[in-house]
Amino acid sequence: MPKMKTHRGAAKRFSVTAKGKVKRSKAFASHILTKKTTKRKRTLRKSALVHGANEKAIKRLIPYL
Repeated sequence: MPKMKTHRGAAKRFSVTAKGKVKRSKAFASHILTKKTTKRKRTLRKSALVHGANEKAIKRLIPYL
């Protein structure tokens, strides 16, 4: 059986924590920031975890991370 290839797009967007959960960055923080409040922009800087329903599919894309 050959080795699985890592989906490079997913590898740049997700990482796996020490407990095996998948970490992601939040959306809507790249542009049009003037109308967003400071509190909202500060919250968007933090990382979040992928929802459990999508975790298995993303782990299949990044098998060696």
